[in-house]
Amino acid sequence: MNKMTHSDDIQSSKGGAFHVSGWDHWISGQIADNPDRWIGFGNFDTKMAADAIVDVAIEKPVFVAGLARSGSTILLETLAKHPASATHRYRDYPPVFTPFLWNKFVDLAPKPRQQVAVERTHADGINITPESPEAFEEVIWMAFFNHLHDTDHSNVLGGEVRNAAFETFYRDHIRKMIAIRGGARYVSKANYLITRMEYLLSMFPDARFVLPVRDPLWHIASLAKQHTLFCNGEAGNPRALAHMQRVGHYEFGMDRRAINVGDTHATRQIMTLWNQGREIEGWAQYWANLHHFLADRLSINDKLRAATLVVRYEDFVAAPHSQLERLFAHVDLDNADAIIDEVAPTIHAPSYYKPKFSDAEITTIRELTGIAAARFGYENLADDQQPA
Repeated sequence: MNKMTHSDDIQSSKGGAFHVSGWDHWISGQIADNPDRWIGFGNFDTKMAADAIVDVAIEKPVFVAGLARSGSTILLETLAKHPASATHRYRDYPPVFTPFLWNKFVDLAPKPRQQVAVERTHADGINITPESPEAFEEVIWMAFFNHLHDTDHSNVLGGEVRNAAFETFYRDHIRKMIAIRGGARYVSKANYLITRMEYLLSMFPDARFVLPVRDPLWHIASLAKQHTLFCNGEAGNPRALAHMQRVGHYEFGMDRRAINVGDTHATRQIMTLWNQGREIEGWAQYWANLHHFLADRLSINDKLRAATLVVRYEDFVAAPHSQLERLFAHVDLDNADAIIDEVAPTIHAPSYYKPKFSDAEITTIRELTGIAAARFGYENLADDQQPA
């Protein structure tokens, strides 16, 4: 998710990482409340960018998709280091619909002599600046599809979906991002793309997908930790909840919503478990539901399976060099040896938390997620297994 504040707005007080500036709160509210108007502004932005994008082609776009806390951010940051990559950055928010004109303004605006990297809101050791890559295109998806976060409606956009207005806008947006960043390949990360990969593949038949997955015990521990962190942060900063809703981050926090992958009964059951305070059981059902869906789609759709690289978090931290080689080979980004040599030594298992589940909770997680986990190669896992 994006940082709640710009680096010069960071507050040292408790909960300061969840502070949302008055400017961000006002303009993001204008955008969220008037999507049609901002789609119009985006089309005007495209006209202003006409000369810059006239020769820009969209070739092999890269989409990092995976449930939150699966390792998607480090994958995005690594891919973004390649000079051919063109990604969204923190500087692109709030006016994501008009990146061409906004970035011209940002480039002309006065800047501090030195941009200090600060730890992002997740408190997970990842430091960011306004130039760091981030996921922002969800606001565009929400402007064209009004059911994407409705738990009572399937959130899946399959290969049969057609939305000409969105597809034209989205293609133009990608071309603008490539031109703005001076790259050649669009690279995006968005957790909710797990329900849209087949739609994206219908739009971009040469697309490359990267799907990070993680041992459910550790994955659920991280999700639960973030949920508590965000609930506390939003409770102490009223604007933070609105911010999360406007950028389309419902993975955790006070307005947490389960992704509906086509089974509304299961989605309602998960929400009921969470509302009843049965957190671990709810997370386990959720993990299993989503990963069964993903395994089914990869099994059924040969083209999607060929276009998708599954990256198991545990393999990634155990053998980062070879996993990074697989990553760059799959997305077809050449001359990445220097990036791999730079990034591989920095990859390690999390040291800032460890699952603190009771024996009964561990049993619940393993029983509810076991079959889905096995479909991604997770079998005979120890209860306290930590990535090497």
